[in-house]
Amino acid sequence: MIEALFEAEAGYATPKMGVRAAVFDEAGRILMVRETADDHRWTLPGGWADVNQTAAESASREVFEESGFIVRPMKLAAAWDKARQGLVLGPFSITTLWFICALEGGEATTSLETSEVGWFAEDAIPTDLSERRVNPRQIERMFAHWRNPDLSTEFD
Repeated sequence: MIEALFEAEAGYATPKMGVRAAVFDEAGRILMVRETADDHRWTLPGGWADVNQTAAESASREVFEESGFIVRPMKLAAAWDKARQGLVLGPFSITTLWFICALEGGEATTSLETSEVGWFAEDAIPTDLSERRVNPRQIERMFAHWRNPDLSTEFD
């Protein structure tokens, strides 16, 4: 099965690119969505970066598709390799770009990808996080970047 997966890949092996968006409301709560795929757990909106879109455009698109909110990326907070972040791994190497985003409009709307949309205070983050997508430390770091926009971009 794994062999068939890689047979379709041509060229030099490079990491896949993902995006995640940390969106905060006026009360300082972070936007999270409950995924319908895989584990039905909570995560920050995000997914794959698309061809012919910048990473920031992909992050904005993912937020809208998964939550109904319109956002504007303000800061690249982190560029983390999934394997080094303690997340459940798949067969590919994945680097995820994490953006701090300004909320510009829209309203909470679920999609084919999400069953719930919610805003959570830092001390009330759901414990049933999607272990393939996000961990508590990463969410903690997004709050730190939101509180202090002058923090340098983190990477591993």
